[in-house]
Amino acid sequence: MGRGSSVITKPAWRVLPSWYLLTTEDRMIPPAAQRAMSERAGSPVTEVGASHSVYVSQPQAVASLIKEAAGGVPSATTQ
Repeated sequence: MGRGSSVITKPAWRVLPSWYLLTTEDRMIPPAAQRAMSERAGSPVTEVGASHSVYVSQPQAVASLIKEAAGGVPSATTQ
């Protein structure tokens, strides 16, 4: 391993809360696979009729989910 690298022992989604924006028109990752991944991570799901490039075609949906997620995680100063 290179300098400054470390071994990942647990994926972040196993120990940190996560949210999922499921894109129903995605041709790269089928919606059924997205559902399986979000269920495995225990993520609340928001569905949007968009392609894989949802951040380009539906930026407001992405921003809304980010705001929701940010509101659902306690800040470091309140812990």
